[in-house]
Amino acid sequence: MDTSGFYALLVQRDRWHARAKGLLASAAQSGGRFVTTDYILDETATLLKARGLGHLVDAVFETVFASAACRVEWMDPGRFEQARRFFRKHQDQDWSFTDCFSFWLMRLLGLREALTSDKHFREAGFVPLLQ
Repeated sequence: MDTSGFYALLVQRDRWHARAKGLLASAAQSGGRFVTTDYILDETATLLKARGLGHLVDAVFETVFASAACRVEWMDPGRFEQARRFFRKHQDQDWSFTDCFSFWLMRLLGLREALTSDKHFREAGFVPLLQ
């Protein structure tokens, strides 16, 4: 689950809102789970606040941390070093450090799909579900 996926779920006027809600409902029916990171939660909170939607931030955190369907993967010094190496290796790309942490982690966990509209996921070889 990427920042744009959270945003699409939370903001009804987002162009991907209906699709994101549908995908999450389907996943819930089939017992699916999703993974996100502390960096994505940081980015989501910052984006919501910057767009005047800061009132949604507490609900995002409460929902994610209470959900049995969501697992948060946390940055630590070893993961930071791996993400830094990945970021450095792909300096020719227009990818953020947060993107690189997500891409490195998705490869580590064997994940192929992401609830995102970010084109960088496709560029990195993943399937963005909101495109």
